[in-house]
Amino acid sequence: MSFIDLIKKYESTGLHERLDSVTEKDIEYLLPKDILTPMQFLSLLSPAASDCLEDMAKKAHRITLKNFGKAIQLYTPIYISDYCDNNCIYCGFNVNIKRPRKKLTMDELGREARYIADTGLKHILVLTGSSRSKSPLSYIKECVKVLKRYFSSISIEVYPLTEEEYKELIDEGVDGLTIYQETYNRAIYDNVHIKGFKRDYLFRLDAAERALRKRVRVVNIGALLGLNKWREDGFYVGLHAKYLQDKFPEAEISISVPRIRPQTKEYSPQYEVSDRDITQLILAFRLFLPRIGITLSTRESQELRDNLLPLGITKISADSTTAVGGHTSGNKEEFEQFLISDKRSVPEIRRLLLSRGYQPVLKDWIN
Repeated sequence: MSFIDLIKKYESTGLHERLDSVTEKDIEYLLPKDILTPMQFLSLLSPAASDCLEDMAKKAHRITLKNFGKAIQLYTPIYISDYCDNNCIYCGFNVNIKRPRKKLTMDELGREARYIADTGLKHILVLTGSSRSKSPLSYIKECVKVLKRYFSSISIEVYPLTEEEYKELIDEGVDGLTIYQETYNRAIYDNVHIKGFKRDYLFRLDAAERALRKRVRVVNIGALLGLNKWREDGFYVGLHAKYLQDKFPEAEISISVPRIRPQTKEYSPQYEVSDRDITQLILAFRLFLPRIGITLSTRESQELRDNLLPLGITKISADSTTAVGGHTSGNKEEFEQFLISDKRSVPEIRRLLLSRGYQPVLKDWIN
């Protein structure tokens, strides 16, 4: 069985009609429950549930404290290459955008890694553009060898790989995978991915399972909010996370809630996702999946990230840049994949967490 089978099952159930039929009384009935069905999770994403956010927030806070305490893990992304072969209309790395491209040498990577490690961070997320020719598996492996000198946990956010390719990286020291389906709506997916191997919806959809079969420790999934109606994609993200949790109970499954930030001058999100919407989505995830990790990145504003901390968040990024070598090379913002909203440094984020009684976790895994 693949997750596509579940998508096909629920596509025929009239999700949007069900969402519109939910009442506040339905939500009041659900809130005391400890275990929710997928359809009850869908109800928490409904317009009616948006009027019950305060009660949802209280319960989400209690669940988070019970399962995670007041610990927040910190990480930062490190971009090693921005060459890309795909034409994804929303992305700043789009192959059709005429701009300088860069790939870090091992010396440049070492400088970038030392800068990040000196902040105390021991968790790193490695990102590339989607170009197998410019950033082949051999190059990624070489980078991992360098990064192992500085970091105790190395996650990757690269183009989807085969099962054996994931095994090679895991054997080299990679312990985490982040991969966003972007949107679970097949028609929209096809419309926004015009050219390149990213057009293969199913190969991307099953990537997390391929890595999990080879014993990757952590998998983080999500949808790029704004490509589709957030309630639909949010439902499938939650369903996908539960599917992976049930199938691979030994692994740590987590969810990100990335909202489209300005990335190209030619693309604006078709669907608006407000701060209230993203809050409701996070609360619904926490109530449906009590032990799921939830990541909130620097795509979001300082104010929103601070306010959402108590409501289910377990992991946040700090001192982020989406430019290749952006921590040490002085790359300008126009070379970033997308614009960062919260630009606070690691010490600033640590001070914030400590002031609110949270424990900033810079390392929670020993190789």
